Amino acid sequence: MIDLLRPEQAESVSIGGVDVIFRISGRETNDAYAVLEFCLEPGRLIPPHAHRREHEVSYVLEGEIGVRIEDEEITAKQGCLVVKPPQVAHAWWNAAASPARVLEVISPAGFEGYFAELAEIHASRGFRDPRMIADLQDRYGVTASADWIPLLKATHGLKLLGE
Repeated sequence: MIDLLRPEQAESVSIGGVDVIFRISGRETNDAYAVLEFCLEPGRLIPPHAHRREHEVSYVLEGEIGVRIEDEEITAKQGCLVVKPPQVAHAWWNAAASPARVLEVISPAGFEGYFAELAEIHASRGFRDPRMIADLQDRYGVTASADWIPLLKATHGLKLLGE
């Protein structure tokens, strides 16, 4: 069976400087994987974190992103793939003057729900309730770390989501 998913069928959310488009959810793949598209506005930082179980592959559709995985920092331009295995700390950002678009495959599926819930929290409370964020991260197996944030912000002129 062949499925055709049209752009107008995709749901999307906005999370304080990043738009997330749900291209394929686990419902369509028997929970094998999900495909999301991120549009990151200039100067935005996705803070350092690690996933308990998900593998992520990010394909840069437009622009360029900075990525730090453990102690290594790289720049990924249009056409590049970035592989982020589970349990490995990583952060990514857009330090360029124009938006960056990234297509991300996440396996297994399920983590796409994190972004939907994070958008709800941001829309209702901003990010002023750290307990809600910590509970969300715990439920989705995310380990957050603030260690790199000051350096990344200062080096690349970045701001966190919602700032």
